Amino acid sequence: MPPIRVALIGLSANAITTWAASAHLPYLLSPLGLKHYTIVALLNSNISAAEAARTAFHLPSTVKPYGSPDALAHDPSIDLVVCCTRVDIHYTTILPSILAGKAVFVEWPLAENLSRAVELTGGVNARNSIIGLQGRVSPVTLRLKQLLADGAIGRVLSSHVSSYGTLLPRDALPEGMEYFASRAYGGNPIIIENGHSLDWVHEVLGEYAEFESRMQVQRADVKILGEGGEVLRTVRTDVPDLLSIQGVLEERAGEGGVVKGALLTHGFRHGTPFKGRPGLMWSINGEKGEILVTMGEKFLFLEDGVTIEVHDHATDKVTRVEWDWAGWQKELPVKARGVAELYERYAEWVEGGQGDVEKGREWPTLDDAVVRTRQLETIFKQYGVAERRRGSSTV
Repeated sequence: MPPIRVALIGLSANAITTWAASAHLPYLLSPLGLKHYTIVALLNSNISAAEAARTAFHLPSTVKPYGSPDALAHDPSIDLVVCCTRVDIHYTTILPSILAGKAVFVEWPLAENLSRAVELTGGVNARNSIIGLQGRVSPVTLRLKQLLADGAIGRVLSSHVSSYGTLLPRDALPEGMEYFASRAYGGNPIIIENGHSLDWVHEVLGEYAEFESRMQVQRADVKILGEGGEVLRTVRTDVPDLLSIQGVLEERAGEGGVVKGALLTHGFRHGTPFKGRPGLMWSINGEKGEILVTMGEKFLFLEDGVTIEVHDHATDKVTRVEWDWAGWQKELPVKARGVAELYERYAEWVEGGQGDVEKGREWPTLDDAVVRTRQLETIFKQYGVAERRRGSSTV
């Protein structure tokens, strides 16, 4: 079968550490990736920028440069369009390809708000799309799901997550990411870092049946930093940097299920944890034991180590559970490994005739992105209600 022909949106010559370059390109240009995929086009803000990216990343001269999403969408030589731009540009760059019936891979978040996310999924075959929530297919996630399915701790009674946003300074932003200080753009730590970890937790435990949340803006003044780290200016932010959610999980039957009324408490704070403490701690309390997951500071990429421990209540012994990346994944940079698994699963489905997806080989689609976007929109609505109540009480 010929390789799947890929168009990359957002590969930039001026920012070589972009997600397209660090998480997508390593797999697509690897021997394994080249068995399934070939890059045939680039889309940037203009054709010259696309040509510059092609040169900077040593791609063949046959890779077509594009400056128009519409022109890209109507190129019959493209099978899969991969969008790695800033979130507020997702809608305009990917919508033409969706309307043209092309398969799409969109990085998380899908769009800057729920209405646009819903519009992007209208009429698209869910199986013919990918959303970049790669935590769902990580070996840590798969190991946790297997432990629960095997009844390692019996049915789940409760769970508690304490996580931190450590990819950016707690009170500052690089100038190129100043938009993170405004909710209107749809890209910020609550949506991105917290969105990834929240999705990963729900993949293991299931969704909330109902929940309540509170948020706060604890550091309202954010420093904007120049390339040398100097403070250029200070701006006010309307993006909360503290989130607390408590809710009841949907009941699951079976040995590794969730009991009726089981509580999931999820906390996120932007900024580093207490010095020397992990970036995420997650406990899952069951009828027969408890699982504790501890992640290093940059838990989003699993690059600082992850430990899984099980406390068996009957024996009172704690056992460390081993997990590992597949051999082929270890040949890739850490940031690319989960993304590569999404590509692998999708290629397996395409090459298998695009029939039913094999159980255990599913991947997150745009429909899954809408579910998480709807949850986050509810969280922000609850925040708005709480702020209005707080404002009226001080009058």
